[in-house]
Amino acid sequence: MSTSASLPSRHLLLALAVVATWGSNFVIIRLGLNAFPPLLFAALRFALAVLPAIFFLPRPDVPWRNLAAYGALVGVGQFGLLYLAMGSQISPGLASLVIQTQVFFTLLLAMRLSHEAPQPYQWLALLLAASGLAVIGAHTDAHTTVLGLAMVLLAAFSWASGNIVGKRAGRVNMLAYVVWSSVFAAPPLLLLSLVFEGPARIAEGLASAGPVAWGALVWQAVGNTLFGYGVWGWLLSRHPTNQIVPLALLVPVFGMSTAAWWLGEDLPAWKLGAAALVLSGLALNLLWPLRPWRAR
Repeated sequence: MSTSASLPSRHLLLALAVVATWGSNFVIIRLGLNAFPPLLFAALRFALAVLPAIFFLPRPDVPWRNLAAYGALVGVGQFGLLYLAMGSQISPGLASLVIQTQVFFTLLLAMRLSHEAPQPYQWLALLLAASGLAVIGAHTDAHTTVLGLAMVLLAAFSWASGNIVGKRAGRVNMLAYVVWSSVFAAPPLLLLSLVFEGPARIAEGLASAGPVAWGALVWQAVGNTLFGYGVWGWLLSRHPTNQIVPLALLVPVFGMSTAAWWLGEDLPAWKLGAAALVLSGLALNLLWPLRPWRAR
C-alpha cells in the first residue's frame, strides 16, 4: 500500500471516475425505470452482475450464509426499496443524497454491536444530517413524498446492515464478493416482481424497453458494479483509506448536479441547504478522525 502524501494524478482521476459513475447512476436508474418495473429492473441488474462475471471470479472464502445475507440486504433491501422509491416517490438528486445516510446507520449499528457510545463529534454529525433530512421532509411534494423519503431511509438502513455483514467477511476481493452475493439478490427480486408487478407488467416492460432502457440496465451492472467496485477496491489496496474514502463525499454532488443537468431537476435554495447540512454531517463524521493533530 502506498504511503505517499498524495494520490498520483492518474489514480485520483480513476477515483473521481468511480465517484462520478456512482453519483450519475441515479439519473441512469431513472432512465431505466421509464421502461422497466422497479423490482424487475433490480432483478435484471443483479442477474447481469452475476453473468458472466461469476465464471471469471473465484468465490470469496466466506460462508454461504454471509454471501446470502449480504445479497439479500443490499440487493432486495437497498436496491429493491431504492428503485421502488425512485419509480414515483422521490427525485434522483434527492435519492442520491438521502441514501448516504447509510453512513450514520452503519455507525450506529456498529456501536450497538460493540456497545460503544458515540463521540460528541458523531452526535453533532448526526444532528447536522438529521436537520438536512428534516428540511427535505418539510418540502415534500408530488416529486418527493414522505413515503419516498421513508423508503430511501429504509434502503439506507439495509445498506448499512449489509456493510456490517460485509465487514464480518474480512479482507476479500470486493468485486468477487459483490458478484457472488448477487446470486442471492436476483432470484428473490424476480419472485417479488412476479408477485407484486405481475407477468403482464413484466412482459410489457420487456417489450417496450428501447436502447436507452437496455443501456441503463447494462450500465448498472458493468459501470456501477464491475467498474465501480473493481476500481475502488484496487485503489484501496494501493493507498491509505484516508486518501480514497473521503472522495465518496462527492457522490451526492455528482448525483444532484447530473439530475439537474440531464433531467432538469430543480435546485431551489431549500434543497441546496438540505444538501449542505447532510454533506456537512457526512464530512464531519468522516474527516474528524483523520484530523492532523489527532494523527500527531
